Amino acid sequence: QVQLVESGGGLVQAGGSLRLSCAASGSIVSINYMGWYRQVSGNERELVAIIGAGSNTNYRDSAKGRFTISRDNAKNTVYLQMNSLKPEDTAVYYCNAEILSRMSLADYWGQGTQVTVSS
Repeated sequence: QVQLVESGGGLVQAGGSLRLSCAASGSIVSINYMGWYRQVSGNERELVAIIGAGSNTNYRDSAKGRFTISRDNAKNTVYLQMNSLKPEDTAVYYCNAEILSRMSLADYWGQGTQVTVSS
């Protein structure tokens, strides 16, 4: 069974930084893309950043220049470094990954971690 476990959320003042981590564990053969999404209550979940198996990246416009996504394939872990945080970045952040396990190729989600940016 594959699991994604996030960490690193919290409360920070505007202009501050946070680093989110997401570690995948279980019977993993390989990981394709890994990404971060966020959701504000009542709104749809939205893509923040994604990184492919070849470390190619893509960001939503509001994250460009402030957020950096990276991955450590040896640790099956993806990171999101968030700098110059703004109150509008407040949301629950979810890790997502497409993982090939011994059983199947499937899309997995973490449990979410709260990020709150105060003004």
